[in-house]
Amino acid sequence: MDGSFLLPLLIGLPVVGALLVMVSPKGEGGLARMLGLSFSLITFLVSLGVFAYFRANLGGMQLVFDTVWVSSLGIHFKTGIDGISLWLLILTTFMTPLTLFAAKGSIDKHVREFVAAMLLLEAGMIGSFVALDLFVFYVFYEIMLVPMYLLIGIWGGQRRIYASIKFFVFTMVGSLLMLAAIIFLYVTHGQVTGTYTSDLEALSNLILPHQAQVWCFAAFALAFAIKIPLFPVHTWLPDAHVEAPTPGSVILAGVMLKFGIYGFLRFAMPLFPAGAAELAPYIAVLAVIGIVYGALVAFSQDDVKKIVAYSSVSHLGFCALGLFAMTLTGIQGSIFAMLSHGLTTGGLFLGIGVLYERRHTRRLAEYGGIWKQMPIFAGLYLIVTMGSAGLPATSGFIGEFLTIFGTFTASNFPGNYSIPNPMLLGAFAATGVILGAIYLLYMFQKVFFGKLDVAKNGGLKDLNGRELAVFVILCVGIIGMGVAPHRILKSMEPSVQTFVRNFGRGVSEPDGPARLYGTPVPSQPRAAKTAPVAQLGVGQ
Repeated sequence: MDGSFLLPLLIGLPVVGALLVMVSPKGEGGLARMLGLSFSLITFLVSLGVFAYFRANLGGMQLVFDTVWVSSLGIHFKTGIDGISLWLLILTTFMTPLTLFAAKGSIDKHVREFVAAMLLLEAGMIGSFVALDLFVFYVFYEIMLVPMYLLIGIWGGQRRIYASIKFFVFTMVGSLLMLAAIIFLYVTHGQVTGTYTSDLEALSNLILPHQAQVWCFAAFALAFAIKIPLFPVHTWLPDAHVEAPTPGSVILAGVMLKFGIYGFLRFAMPLFPAGAAELAPYIAVLAVIGIVYGALVAFSQDDVKKIVAYSSVSHLGFCALGLFAMTLTGIQGSIFAMLSHGLTTGGLFLGIGVLYERRHTRRLAEYGGIWKQMPIFAGLYLIVTMGSAGLPATSGFIGEFLTIFGTFTASNFPGNYSIPNPMLLGAFAATGVILGAIYLLYMFQKVFFGKLDVAKNGGLKDLNGRELAVFVILCVGIIGMGVAPHRILKSMEPSVQTFVRNFGRGVSEPDGPARLYGTPVPSQPRAAKTAPVAQLGVGQ
């Protein structure tokens, strides 16, 4: 047994759980919570079983499951993982039960529907991380939008309708452009080879003209830039975070924002390397602008949730910069920073939820001096804040250090790919680390230190057992990744090396990549470069 059954099983378990929750008696919120938590925990445990089959020394796809889905269209239900998607998958299955467990204090209406939406969202996220067929990926990518739209629109704050529609419109516009590029690829492959397929491996071998690669990459890039969110298409994020309920903010920041970077890694850059080389300088510059802009705007916020929301814009800019630096260190840093961001920003939003449940306000001016009232919460939240600020011995430090170091050495990448002034970009990005530490510590100081001069804060109670368990788990993860990052980095290294090698080959061959997916093709004849652009074809 090769373990290929595990990935479809991981997608199916939350779906089954969601169906059972929806047929459970209405009004039995406790039963719905128990079912949701049980199925999400089982999904997490099953995801750990992936390690029994995964070989960390291999760079290609593993646990590949492939079966015909829509035979007339050549669409296969194909899934698989490598060292890049493995840890994002684990992050998803880890954060979902943790969020459901923590949600007991913040969700008290339509509990059954809420739990079902969370499970359906988990299935969509898992499916997106393991899909190896473009249409399958697109389906799961779109499935994610619906439950998140409902989470914001039903369980959100006063401006929830505005925020949910804005979130939906932004992501849908990007998705439709990506769909147009997918259909173009699908039709082109069919016209050239006589075989219509949306298989990622087959499409990766399609030779596209340079200009077609640029346009297709741009279509994918807009979709993923919105999802990151990259400056200036980030404006939906603060509204979505502020209006979303605490569990929605945690999953949005903890997992969903990672699909932008992952989409570039898995789809946009391997499929259109020449297009990526053309537009990478612009994306790298926008990433740096986002790092500094997000940090500066966070300073001016009085709403604690908005501070953390803009910190996401800044932190995910590091991930984008590390990726487009196109060095082994930078890409590893980008992936590691995504994992760290899932724990730290998820923890920051959970902490804000703890305060909001007790005071029903998120204004900084309403807090101060509550360390004395909530010493356990303050101590654990300090660890989460330090992790987000990138303090050494926390997960945030490893991710940000690797992305900045990788950016400084970006000029070493061979071929026609480069980002402008990598050292200057790295230097500006480093200022984001400093600014991030300042505004996060400022937020912590305003909430926990100073005089306890607001009477309502005098009665605040410290963490209960459920909340304590959630924060202890998060803090162990943040410190564990900070002091022992080796296992994670080592397991992703072969896959990142394969990605860099294949991407470099694609960039240096302007007519398209001559390779099989994840496995270089040994010296085979290529078409003459003087051949007309109309001669599209598969890798030769």
